[in-house]
Amino acid sequence: MKWEGDRESSNVEDQRGGGGGGGGGFNIGGRGIGLGTVAIALVASIFFGVDPGTVIGMLGGGGGPAPQVQQQRDPSAPQANDRETRFVRTVLGYTEDAWGPIFKAQGATYQPPKLVLFEGRTQTACGTGNAATGPFYCPGDQKVYIDLSFFRLMQERFHVGGEFAQAYVIAHEVGHHVQKLIGVSDKVHNAQSRASETEGNALSVRLELQADCFAGVWANHTQQKEAFLEQGDVESALATATAIGDDTLQRQSRGTVVPDSFTHGSSAQRVRWFKQGMESGDPQQCNTFEARQL
Repeated sequence: MKWEGDRESSNVEDQRGGGGGGGGGFNIGGRGIGLGTVAIALVASIFFGVDPGTVIGMLGGGGGPAPQVQQQRDPSAPQANDRETRFVRTVLGYTEDAWGPIFKAQGATYQPPKLVLFEGRTQTACGTGNAATGPFYCPGDQKVYIDLSFFRLMQERFHVGGEFAQAYVIAHEVGHHVQKLIGVSDKVHNAQSRASETEGNALSVRLELQADCFAGVWANHTQQKEAFLEQGDVESALATATAIGDDTLQRQSRGTVVPDSFTHGSSAQRVRWFKQGMESGDPQQCNTFEARQL
């Protein structure tokens, strides 16, 4: 993926502490928890709706995670300029440059989200975010939150990686922001409040698949403008979509697949909708809510 030297977004808030590696620490009964345990908690929290603290407690043999004090970055300190941070700022800039014209063509103005970099734990309008939940979008403050250790977990736990795969993850979360701006997410959440668990899960799947499709739309428009893709990039994103499908994750974690419990869609569905967006470049082709077959 060719990105170095391209415009970097100014909408990144760096809340990381001054030193140490990313990801923060999880303490159970006075002893540390390895990345493998955190990765399992990540899977449970993102895809099965299980509190990651509960999972870590069970696997670590103790109670919930010990409280942590998040060291906030001094706002007056120089902005981090390592390759990983510059990459995130550039990808966010790509999303702004893609969605701005798309909204303008519809007579609307795109309001980009803030992207927050944090380590370990951080306070959000949606509650306390932590590394175990992976990247997420909070509609309450319209911010995307990322602990960059997640990208290392992608490689170690799911054996997928590469910069375009990471960009796909960011673009997917920005896709949720687009859904917030156009009113889709609010309608879905209101419908879920009146629905059964199975019906609510089905709505969640359609919401997530649309975000995957929007990520594909972003890739299409960015490729046209920046020609940033290199050989193997698309395959790495498709491999990531496959690895995080509900059926793949359930088969790995419990040995069986329960479609009614899906919240993000199967591997095939995630791949299909990302490709739909990337091949068409048209957000109108991402209406998962009216699709008869996902």
